[in-house]
Amino acid sequence: MQLSDRVSGLSIAALGVVAAYAGSLLPPVPGQQVGPNVFPLVVGIGLVICGVLIALRIGHRFEEEAEAAVADMAPPEPARARGPLFGLRALIPPALLIFYWLAVETLGFILTAGLMVLVLARFLGANWRLAVGLAIVAPPFVHLAFYKLLRVPLAAGLVPMPW
Repeated sequence: MQLSDRVSGLSIAALGVVAAYAGSLLPPVPGQQVGPNVFPLVVGIGLVICGVLIALRIGHRFEEEAEAAVADMAPPEPARARGPLFGLRALIPPALLIFYWLAVETLGFILTAGLMVLVLARFLGANWRLAVGLAIVAPPFVHLAFYKLLRVPLAAGLVPMPW
């Protein structure tokens, strides 16, 4: 079954309206500029914008070009041709979450998140240079967002952040 772009786009936009409305009903937190209502509002507005763009078929030409390029490619190999353990890759995200739960208090957020980013980037096909770069750069930015914007303390561990 295929849905038209108008139906799916308007459905996404309607979901965005509901999320934004539900977020606007959340009470503000006294003494804080950013409360629990901000994230549902931002996500809802983003969904509305994306839904309208899909309904208006903006960017549809790029999609047709991509489909034509994919049609010219060779068909993918069956999963069994990639090795007997290929399907176990689906266990990587839950394994990383369990690793975070077990290691964050000892290692701290920066080292734990860095190892998680490194492992996930490698399993998603990134080369070592990109994976290590992401593992070094991404965790401090996430820590900064949680610590400064959301005021959520994260475990310091072996590598505490200077802020």
